[in-house]
Amino acid sequence: MKARVSTESRFKTGEIRLRVRQALMVHLRNPLTVALWIALGLSFVGSLSLGSVVLNPLSMMGEHVDPMVRLVLWEIRLPRSILAATVGFSLGIAGAAMQGYTRNPLADPGVLGVTTGSAMGAVLTFTLGWASFLPLALPIGGIGGGLLVLLMVMLLSGKDAGVHVMILAGIAVSSLAGAVISLTLNLSPNPHAGMDIVFWLMGSLSDRSLHHVALAVPLMAVGWIMLLICRRGLTALSLGEETAMSLGCSMRWLRRLIVIGSAMAVGPAIAVTGSIGFVGLIVPHLMRPLVGSDPGRLLMVSGLGGSVLLLWADMIVKVLVFNQELRLGVVTALLGAPFFLHLLIRIRREVP
Repeated sequence: MKARVSTESRFKTGEIRLRVRQALMVHLRNPLTVALWIALGLSFVGSLSLGSVVLNPLSMMGEHVDPMVRLVLWEIRLPRSILAATVGFSLGIAGAAMQGYTRNPLADPGVLGVTTGSAMGAVLTFTLGWASFLPLALPIGGIGGGLLVLLMVMLLSGKDAGVHVMILAGIAVSSLAGAVISLTLNLSPNPHAGMDIVFWLMGSLSDRSLHHVALAVPLMAVGWIMLLICRRGLTALSLGEETAMSLGCSMRWLRRLIVIGSAMAVGPAIAVTGSIGFVGLIVPHLMRPLVGSDPGRLLMVSGLGGSVLLLWADMIVKVLVFNQELRLGVVTALLGAPFFLHLLIRIRREVP
């Protein structure tokens, strides 16, 4: 019996590796994906270069370099650029997965409540004072809040619940988490702590270190892999649930992979950077005309597009000069809100 279980476990592991390898090979042979990788590389170099002073990123590799220049590039700009790329990838790929699964063009990663849950966990960490004693308490609290909300959504929606029940559960839990955030802000005894919470909720990549990268990126990578495994399932689902099941797609496993994968990708991202909206909504719509109506092909290109978008948004934050640094979440909201209104108007005209 043990030998049989071991054999089945090895078979499943090998099948997962094969699916991930096939998904990566398909995307690497796609000219659009190659172009996005090039754009991502150029954007990453630009992000490293721009700041209060323009620096050469190759200075990190030289021997006879000013230690202060190397310190700025390695300790300040590199973590910020890595997080911009990885958080943008997480939001983009999760947005594409949620739109494909719900078959709703207005869906985004926040539909499950993970975004609000991560914010709730971070806010509670602020309020309890843990963030002042442990530097990584804030992202850890955010990840814990996101996982708690995910567990509540899974319990409320049930094992075999449909898409609509899951969305309603996500809205309900998200509303509860939002109420907890509002209550915490209302009862905060320290006005300065309340302002810190508000600024964090706006989203930012400043003052992030390689410790934040080491904490968040591995967890986000697990979410990316889980979502890429769903590529074929999302393609089959676009033909309808009955057709997808007739093609051998297990709706229960597809739902679990997408829900947990989206939570693993988005939760750590929001826990480290704060709330950054509209990326998961904008990017899939920009990429969809380039890949057709196949939601499976949209995953990787939406992730790469999200990376490029967030890197450029962060460069805008660095270049614009105000009395204090403009928050990244404010920039993405300014970009996303008009796009969202345009999308609503277009959908209204298309629906009779």
